[in-house]
Amino acid sequence: MGSRATIFLSCLVFVMILQANALQVGYYNSPTECPAAESIVQGVVESYVRKDPGLGAGLIRMFFHDCFVRGCDASVLLDNSTSNPNTEKNSIPNNPSLRGFEVIDAAKEALESACPGKVSCADIIAFAARDASYVLGNISYDIPSGRYDGKISNSTEALLSLPPPFFNLTQLIGIFAKNNLSVVDLVTLSGAHSIGRSHCSSFTSRLYPTIDPTMDQDFALFLRGKCPDTSSTTNTVDGVVPQDFVTPNEFDSQYYDNVQARKALFFSDWSLLTSPETLQLVNDYSTVPGLYEESFGKSMVNMGNLVLLDETEGEIRKSCRAVNY
Repeated sequence: MGSRATIFLSCLVFVMILQANALQVGYYNSPTECPAAESIVQGVVESYVRKDPGLGAGLIRMFFHDCFVRGCDASVLLDNSTSNPNTEKNSIPNNPSLRGFEVIDAAKEALESACPGKVSCADIIAFAARDASYVLGNISYDIPSGRYDGKISNSTEALLSLPPPFFNLTQLIGIFAKNNLSVVDLVTLSGAHSIGRSHCSSFTSRLYPTIDPTMDQDFALFLRGKCPDTSSTTNTVDGVVPQDFVTPNEFDSQYYDNVQARKALFFSDWSLLTSPETLQLVNDYSTVPGLYEESFGKSMVNMGNLVLLDETEGEIRKSCRAVNY
């Protein structure tokens, strides 16, 4: 009898821990939390992204880059400090290409004014990515919240955790599986390459010294005109081009048309054509109206569940750029 009671209590404690760490839609709706939290973030995001769509692309990418390193804990927002001189923000995958930090700062300032100490920076990133998706592509989904902010940020971890643009499909599937994300999530989240821009250095290995045969040759020649070979000239400027030349300021399924035509920038994009499962998903997202938009929201929610901290491990930062002291 005693052993049964012990097992029951252990299970109860385990369930309570899971519930305490669980995210929920409308987490801040309680009068004791911050009922206006999501609308405040939405207003800030809309004001910035309608002026500069590139910031919206940056916010969507920021959520990905945050969640894939230590989970969705806003570690990507921390600035270098005396105690931590090498944060994720300054790692090669994030610097200088990651954008949107000023939007998060503005949202945090507004939230601290309305509800001091209530809304985590990690949730602000999640809300901002969702709201940017709506502004840029009319993609709407509910994102659960209740995250805590992390206290650790390491540039090396970002370099090792984020998939580079030269990964093949096996490598991509592996890094997504490590984060409990499926092949469907991989193909779906890759579609965010429909919006935003890329530095030439992320794909010029496909252009020089010879053109990668997996890229459309005319498209490659076009890209050569935008991105000169810096290895053979004194020009060291790393140019910037749209990731989607067809609808550069719209978040849509055009990316999958580009992949099919071998007119996507990265080798990792082309790799989605190299298995029957991923090829079928590319074809479906390209041809079935509304399928991609619906799937994108589901995959963003899946990604948003990565490695959740509790209140003993994390905190609600006063400033998104620094841990509390």
